[in-house]
Amino acid sequence: MTALRSAPRALVYVQHLLGLGHLMRISRIAAALQQAGVETTVMQGGTATPLVSMAQHAVIQLPAVKVDLSNMSQLLHENGSVFSETNKAQRKQILLDTLAHVQPDILLIEAFPFGRRQMRFELLPLLDAARRMHVAVIASSIRDILQVNRKPGRAEETVDLITSCFDLVLVHGEEAITPLSRTFPLAHQIRHKVVYTGMVGPIPVARFTGMHAPDKPGVIVSAGGGAVGYALLTAALGAYPLAARDAERWLVLTGPQLPAPQYEALVAQAVSLSPHIDIRRDVPDLASHLSGARLSISQAGYNTVADILATGCRSVLVPFAGGEESEQSERARLLAAAHRAVVLEECCLSAENIASAMADAMAAPDIMQTPDLNGAQKSAEILLEHLHRSNHMPDHSDRYAKPPAVTSEASL
Repeated sequence: MTALRSAPRALVYVQHLLGLGHLMRISRIAAALQQAGVETTVMQGGTATPLVSMAQHAVIQLPAVKVDLSNMSQLLHENGSVFSETNKAQRKQILLDTLAHVQPDILLIEAFPFGRRQMRFELLPLLDAARRMHVAVIASSIRDILQVNRKPGRAEETVDLITSCFDLVLVHGEEAITPLSRTFPLAHQIRHKVVYTGMVGPIPVARFTGMHAPDKPGVIVSAGGGAVGYALLTAALGAYPLAARDAERWLVLTGPQLPAPQYEALVAQAVSLSPHIDIRRDVPDLASHLSGARLSISQAGYNTVADILATGCRSVLVPFAGGEESEQSERARLLAAAHRAVVLEECCLSAENIASAMADAMAAPDIMQTPDLNGAQKSAEILLEHLHRSNHMPDHSDRYAKPPAVTSEASL
C-alpha cells in the first residue's frame, strides 16, 4: 500500500528561443518551489545549456527549437532545419503525456499568452487539457517589461486567454517602477489576476563595497547567451587600451550561444591586446564576479540587470535592439533615468564610445539601495497561497509518488 503524501506538485513550462533569460528566471522560480516543498517538474523546450542548472528538478527536455532573427515566427531545429508539422505534433503529445503523468496542482507557463505565440500549437491543447483535469492553479509567469506588440487584436486575444484559462499572472517586477500597463495596454482588464513578485534575482550575494576586490577582474564584459552579442564584445575589447587601468584584469563572457568563429576571433583579439584579458563562454554565477568588480559592460537583459542591481556594481548598458525588440531599450532607459546605469545605444557602438561611457559610469555615485529581488521566493509563496485558497491542497495517495527525472522525450 502506498503511503499518503501531502506534497503538492507543480509542472513548469519554459521555451527560450534566442537568449537564455527566460530559462534562467524560470529555473530560479522552480528552485524556490522545490525549496518550498513542491515537487517540481520543468518542461524545457530550448537548447539545453550547462549555464542554467536544473539538477534539483525532474526535467523534461523537449525536442529543442529556436528561431532566426530574420523570421521570428519560423521554428527551427538546433541544426537550422525547419521544425515540421509532424515535429510539432510530437512535441504537443509529449506535453499532454507529461501533464497526465505528473497530475500537477500548479501549472506555471512562462511568457504565454503575452509572448511565445509560436508555441500556440502545443500550449493551447495543454491549457485545454489542464482545465479539463481541473488543475487547481494555472498561472502565467512574465518579466517586468514585455515586448510591445502593436498588431491589431493581439492584446484582446491575450486578455481573452487570461480570462478563460489562467488564475494568476505573476509579473516579475515592481508595480511602482514597471507597471504592466507600461507595455500591455489592456492591463486594467486583467488587474484582478495580476500579482507583482519583485524581480527574480540571484541568490544573496555580497554587495559592492566601493573598492575593487584585487582577487577579481576589475571589469566584467558579458553578452547574456551570446547569440546577438558579438558587436558589443568586440567593441568592448577595443576599449581596453583606452579605458583599462594598469595591468587590469578583464573578464569577457561571450555566452554559450556565440558562434565558434566569432568566439575564436574574440580570443585572437584579446591575445593581441593584453595577457590580462580572460575570455570564457560563461561562469556559473555572474553575480559573485560582479560583487568584486568596479564596472560591468553588458546588454540589458532581465537576469543580467538583476545581477547588477543585486551587487550594486556600476554599469554600462548596451541594450539589444535587433528586429522589433524593445524590451531591453525600455529597461535601460528606466535604469538610466534612475541614475543606476549609463546607456549606450547599439547604433553608437565603438571602442571610443564605450571608453567614454565607462568614464561616465565610474564618475557616478555608488548605488546604495537595492530593489526587491526576492521574486523567486515570492512567486512560490503566491502560488502556494492561491493553492491553499482554492481548497485543493493535495491529500492523495499514489498520485504523489515522485516521478522519475525525465531528460528526453524517449523516456516518457
